[in-house]
Amino acid sequence: KTDKPPLEAIPSRSSFSPKRVKEPFSKKENLDRLLAIDAYIAKKYPDLKSRALVTRSQQIEKRWITSFGSEAFSSYPRAHIYVTLTRDKNGDSIENTEVFGGFGYFEEQFDDLCGIHRRIDELYEHLRKKAEGDYPKPGFQDVVLSPYVGGILAHEAIGHTVEADLVKNGSIARDFLNEKVASDIVTMVDFAHHYKGELLRVPVFTDDEGTEAIDAVLIDQGVLRGYMHNLESAHEFGCAPTGNARGFEFSDEPLIRMRNTAILPGNSSLEEMIASVDEGYYLMKTMNGQADSTSEFMFGIVQAYEIKNGKLGRALRDFTVSGVAFDMLKTITMLSSEMAWENSGYCGKKQPMIVSTGSPAIKCKMLIGGRE
Repeated sequence: KTDKPPLEAIPSRSSFSPKRVKEPFSKKENLDRLLAIDAYIAKKYPDLKSRALVTRSQQIEKRWITSFGSEAFSSYPRAHIYVTLTRDKNGDSIENTEVFGGFGYFEEQFDDLCGIHRRIDELYEHLRKKAEGDYPKPGFQDVVLSPYVGGILAHEAIGHTVEADLVKNGSIARDFLNEKVASDIVTMVDFAHHYKGELLRVPVFTDDEGTEAIDAVLIDQGVLRGYMHNLESAHEFGCAPTGNARGFEFSDEPLIRMRNTAILPGNSSLEEMIASVDEGYYLMKTMNGQADSTSEFMFGIVQAYEIKNGKLGRALRDFTVSGVAFDMLKTITMLSSEMAWENSGYCGKKQPMIVSTGSPAIKCKMLIGGRE
């Protein structure tokens, strides 16, 4: 029983379908692009132990009508190419991966391969240095996180704890509303569809309950200000729904899911951030991480460099980082003025879901798992 008035839903109407400006590639043309990239790698880098290339193209369409008057349509295309390069070093297989593409149609993302060739050259150079690298020194260290790592951390270690269904079930964020949880320079938002007038990677105008999607301000200048809601949780918490109910397929129950979750930028440059570190690490790529409702996290770092006396040093082999996100947020002292968005993967909360993450570079402290 509840003394709250009956749930009132506000109808939403929206239609989103990006215009196709080029003729679609055939399956053969898609494969030809992949083979051209493979041929470039094989010719230029014959010393590689192996290479793997995967292409994935999707178009997700939804149309829904609700009993309370909402009507919406969305068509969401995205396309990616995944490239993994492997070198041998004294019997050890050392690898590095780059993901190309994102929101949009395949023919728009991969018509011109020159940019991909340049990034493959950079990928190979990082791999070469990594093969000659060593492991970091373990312990609580100063680190600079790339926007990619910062975005993954924002999503996995912080974002899930402020989904209202998990808050209701006892996440650590339940006790922190309107309390200080981060450095004053930290603001974190789950955006619905636009940021500073630009369309985001996962635009949601109407959620899968028929609710108009609005931005959910999660942390504002270090203070936890709100959660992400569907209709039910908003009614229970006594606040407005944010349009975070999302289901992957028709048969999936819409759950509270993130959309475009980001830590907002600051006013430093990446160069200034690295220069401010006497001894620490620059963490560039992560893979195979996990976090729980306490905000405790552990991630594998697969591309990183040592920082010595304010300058980048040797490359590092794969290692792990760990900590409690709500503690880590309080150690943030610098944020870069530039941020980046990424949406190559899926969130796996009971069902897959396309999401995007955004972040500036972040200077903070983190527990490094290395070797003495």
